[in-house]
Amino acid sequence: MADDNMIEVESLTKRFAGRLAVDDLTFGVKRGEIVGLLGPNGAGKSTTMRILSCFLPASSGTARVAGFDVFTQSEEVRRRIGYMPENNPLHKDMRVREYLKFRARLKGLGWKKSRSRVDLVMQRCGLTEVANRIIGQLSKGYQQRVGLADALVHDPELIILDEPTIGLDPNQIRAVRQLIKDLAKQHTVLISTHILPEVEMTCSRVLILGNGRILADDTPEQLQKLMSLTGQVLAEIAAPLAELKDCWEAIPEVEQHDVSPAGGEYFRCALTARAGCDLRPQVYALVTRRGWKLRELTRNRYSLEDIFVRLTRPDKEEE
Repeated sequence: MADDNMIEVESLTKRFAGRLAVDDLTFGVKRGEIVGLLGPNGAGKSTTMRILSCFLPASSGTARVAGFDVFTQSEEVRRRIGYMPENNPLHKDMRVREYLKFRARLKGLGWKKSRSRVDLVMQRCGLTEVANRIIGQLSKGYQQRVGLADALVHDPELIILDEPTIGLDPNQIRAVRQLIKDLAKQHTVLISTHILPEVEMTCSRVLILGNGRILADDTPEQLQKLMSLTGQVLAEIAAPLAELKDCWEAIPEVEQHDVSPAGGEYFRCALTARAGCDLRPQVYALVTRRGWKLRELTRNRYSLEDIFVRLTRPDKEEE
């Protein structure tokens, strides 16, 4: 395993009663990266995280964390992982500081070390003011922070977060998002979420899963760039309708066009380009040559949500 890789997964497969939950996954995560694991329900996200966290054995394949095999060296792996599952299993009858000290001792920290680490993670997670409050009486946002502090208390190299912002309001989501971004300064983070803007704002890389397989693996920016190669150009042009349609029919790089009224003498032209083509220079040159008026010329930019839907929708919906 390369020294700069925190996670190395090769041909990982998990079957449940004949159903493939994870199907021959291969990927790596470098130290210091924040990687988003995306996919619809049943895509294999949580199963992959549980295997990496040593909570679930794989059917076949290999997985290593910080150079240690998750199957044969699980104790070493657990020391290096902080895992927060989707349904945060907190002891809600305990006080925050009391609970975190208890968890720190369970994770092998001595009395003095556990005390200093608890103080540090409470400060980092914004829990100092509720240190003596009973967990069950805290808001959902604060309970998520307690879960994050629990995952951090033993100072792991890798943080694995399964849907960390589920059920939170927008202000709480922003607070947790900033916390996650701060974690990457000292930790590697693997995060599963359905909140796609979260990934765009937080993650340096995205793995999109579908039916247990990786459908895409790249930065959010590069995925948008690749998708834009087959995106639409929108132009609002003042010109005779018949001439506009004839022009688009005559340009071989225009795969599809749709022309509709846009108010007054203008028509809105939605032009779908063939893969790899940027139609804007041709459109501008055409308008200039014909002496037509142009008041808009833009290329649609796919959001991560568009990319996610396009990659994960069933084939029958594409037909």
